[in-house]
Amino acid sequence: MSNDSSPAHEEELDSSVPVDVTREPGAEGGARRSLRVPALSAAAVLAVAIGVGSYVGTQSHPAAHGSSPAAAGPDAYEVFVAAQGGDEVATFNTQTAAAGSYYEADSPAGIALSPDDSTLYVAETGQYAVLAFNVSTRAVTSIHVGAYPQDVAASPDGTTVYATVTGGDTGPGGSDKVAVIDAATKTVTGYITVGTSPRQIVLNSTGSRAYVGTEGGIYVIDTATNKVVGVVKAPSDVQGLALSADGATLYATAPNEGQLLVVSTHTLHVDRTYKAGSEPWSVGVTPDGKKLYVSDTNSNSVSVLDAATGKTITSVTVGSLPTSVGVTPDGSEVWVGNDLTGSLSVISTATDTLVATVPGGTGTTALDSALTDIVFVPAG
Repeated sequence: MSNDSSPAHEEELDSSVPVDVTREPGAEGGARRSLRVPALSAAAVLAVAIGVGSYVGTQSHPAAHGSSPAAAGPDAYEVFVAAQGGDEVATFNTQTAAAGSYYEADSPAGIALSPDDSTLYVAETGQYAVLAFNVSTRAVTSIHVGAYPQDVAASPDGTTVYATVTGGDTGPGGSDKVAVIDAATKTVTGYITVGTSPRQIVLNSTGSRAYVGTEGGIYVIDTATNKVVGVVKAPSDVQGLALSADGATLYATAPNEGQLLVVSTHTLHVDRTYKAGSEPWSVGVTPDGKKLYVSDTNSNSVSVLDAATGKTITSVTVGSLPTSVGVTPDGSEVWVGNDLTGSLSVISTATDTLVATVPGGTGTTALDSALTDIVFVPAG
């Protein structure tokens, strides 16, 4: 892809599509929502399913990257969903269930919004680029960053975007780099060398520190100088990251060991390790810091842990190969993206039970509309 701008493809929801909704006993309010729709595009499937279930999401985009969530009302949110298998980022409104345009991207992975919600950044793994979409006009600029970018994060002041580049060839960015992008010019201004195969990146609420999970531990970047100022040693690969609301604790998944690492951001040491489920992939922490939710990919479940003790409170069965995890700012729900089934599972934190399932994809392959990231922003 070149770095020019062109309108993104748009698709509208066909309101004539029939939807079958079944309600089953056992969930919050006496019913569990099981929503079934025929095979559609990711945008249409998600919008129809959410609309019929009258689901209202309450997650704002900073929570998706582990920092303190922004305050927002309970109604009217626009949801951006990276559907890697569908080669798109779908959108819809949680209040009206209206599907918006979707954004084409070749195998999108991590996504992020600028602080003013005007620009959508997408790690486009299939084209070695970060895409910067103007949310209002859908115009897009492709920014070449290097092989297989996996995640993106925007600074709180909106001036800088960081993209992890996992590598795979000898092109720009290599296999151990974080690309630094000037948000105004949409150009790469430099690279920060970290560990091999950087994955997720999270910034603290002030934007002064960035934490990057790699094969060799967690690298800590001072964003004022774009220098690595510390490395947190890990037993092996680090995949998922989440920061506590106060920024004092960083949680990291170590899938090979079946562990959750509890890291002090002050000392940059692993203070404790918690036993998680089978191949823990992502982690989310409630705003009050009391509970942790860990997606266990090999057991198709989410482990709920007491953050203070690491004790497993319960395990919630979700879809096949759960990966991405997001906690709403009010702490009432946890959203889980399931790779193999291409669905979203919604968990109530009050009861730690599954309260909704949003289908997507046919569920025949791990690449079929796999939902890799979810961002919620105030609508309008």
